[in-house]
Amino acid sequence: MSENKLANPAPLGLMGFGLTTVLLNIHNAGFFPLSAVVLAMGIFYGGLAQIIAGIMDFKKGNTFGTTAFTSYGLFWMSLVAIWVLPGTGATNGGATPAPYLGWYLFLWGLFTFFMWFGTFGKNRALQFVFLSLTVLFWLLAARDWTGSELVGRIAGFEGIACGLSAVYLAMAEVLNEAKGRTVLPVGVVNKMVD
Repeated sequence: MSENKLANPAPLGLMGFGLTTVLLNIHNAGFFPLSAVVLAMGIFYGGLAQIIAGIMDFKKGNTFGTTAFTSYGLFWMSLVAIWVLPGTGATNGGATPAPYLGWYLFLWGLFTFFMWFGTFGKNRALQFVFLSLTVLFWLLAARDWTGSELVGRIAGFEGIACGLSAVYLAMAEVLNEAKGRTVLPVGVVNKMVD
């Protein structure tokens, strides 16, 4: 009987999240206008790749990974839809007022905050990704509630750091597994044995 060993889907999901987050937050930090490059990344790498990673984690029995990757993949797809639907002329597809978008972002921050508790006992890099993402969502909500460009720029730089931390963790998982040793440290948490 052969062993059925499934690949670790986390690096795929983390890269989809990380690169798309960096790209969007380069815009939020004020370097480039929002363009199709962010929309395409949001649909395919931030969205579809994370959903695939979530489904793969489901097959592995990883509830945390399934919930995180599938949810954030759908976040990216819904965010792109929020931006694109008003241009289609769809019934009830009008532009979302900024304060209402702030509530959307706040609720995603709340979800992320609770998911952050699920990272306790896991590595420090993953804990940082979720904590910094919580801060990012809440900064973006504050930007939309107040209309503050400064808060938006701060959120952009914080989001770049958040996205890069996910890219680092993804590459650490790939390289550490490929080499069979720690190439990039992730801050392993020592679990106490009962």
